[in-house]
Amino acid sequence: MNILTVFGTRPEAIKMAPLVKALKDEPAIRSLVCVTGQHREMLKQVLQLFGIVPDFDLSLMVPNQTLNALSARALGALDAVLDELRPDRMLVHGDTTTAMAASLAAFHRRIPVGHVEAGLRTYDLSRPWPEEMNRRVVDVVSDLLLAPTAGAKANLENERLGGRIVVTGNTVIDALLAITALIDRDTDLRSSLAAQFPFLEANRRLLLVTGHRRESFGDGFAAICAALRRLSQRPDLDIVYPVHLNPNVREPVLGTLANRPRVHLIDPLDYLPFVYLMQRACIVLTDSGGVQEEAPSLGKPVLVMRDVTERPEAVAARTVRLVGTSEEQIVASVTELLDDQAAYNDVSRRLNPYGDGHATERIMAALVGRRVEEFVAPPIGN
Repeated sequence: MNILTVFGTRPEAIKMAPLVKALKDEPAIRSLVCVTGQHREMLKQVLQLFGIVPDFDLSLMVPNQTLNALSARALGALDAVLDELRPDRMLVHGDTTTAMAASLAAFHRRIPVGHVEAGLRTYDLSRPWPEEMNRRVVDVVSDLLLAPTAGAKANLENERLGGRIVVTGNTVIDALLAITALIDRDTDLRSSLAAQFPFLEANRRLLLVTGHRRESFGDGFAAICAALRRLSQRPDLDIVYPVHLNPNVREPVLGTLANRPRVHLIDPLDYLPFVYLMQRACIVLTDSGGVQEEAPSLGKPVLVMRDVTERPEAVAARTVRLVGTSEEQIVASVTELLDDQAAYNDVSRRLNPYGDGHATERIMAALVGRRVEEFVAPPIGN
């Protein structure tokens, strides 16, 4: 069986890396990898970290590219790959423009699509935008829906899409556990990672920030930056913000927070040092979907700068809180966790409803026809 795995961004690469490795090790499968190269440098370091060598590199990204232009270029380039390879199945991940375009290209050629991380929903096409639409398109054309949670499976069942649904857990937990194990057992690596952040002080707590969502461009990012400026007044707090390369993010962040004491605006990080910072952080403030899944595995409270999330399980488990992009709400929520130990303890339990490190095994079983023991999340309250 020939399987073509397609992805284009760093988060996709991280989440698909354990599966790509397993596909290469499966004798019954000829595995090929195609990258669209949306985020060239950010993608490159993940490929190197996990030892992935793409068979096809489409290099689609151009400066100031619109979503329509990217979609059109992706459809055309991927169609040529499919014409050459004629795979038995395509695998895509998540909710990116790459995933949407690749699944549509495969559908047009009647190639079965397996969707890793299927079924996440907010049921609001404007949040996250355009990811909510992208994910729904992929689910509609997929015949194998690899849902990370029982809630995602329920969404798919309610929509009556017709594909086979398997609850697998999320592959990002597989990747995270592999990387944390590497950091924990390699003292030289740990020292090397610590040396990348000499500005961090042991007597100050760390607030790790990531923010890049399109729906927050403009007023949303202005409010986020204002909140971080106020929080930077605390002498007991270091704020580290790896700033996304998009100018809609960099301009307000640098304009408001550059040269603030104890605010460290750094370039986007490779995955290894980012995991190290998550391990070291006291609180994670983010609008990222993947971080909502990863940080609870490390016992870190997560404050999500969005009004809705397609990942409600951790909110229900109280390891994640939605704080939106309100300046007052962000400041109040971070301050409460810093100053109220009981509140902090309540959201820092190691309870992860998104996976147990065996998602890849379940996906492989589903692909080759072996029996699948579906993922069951730990009960809330344990």
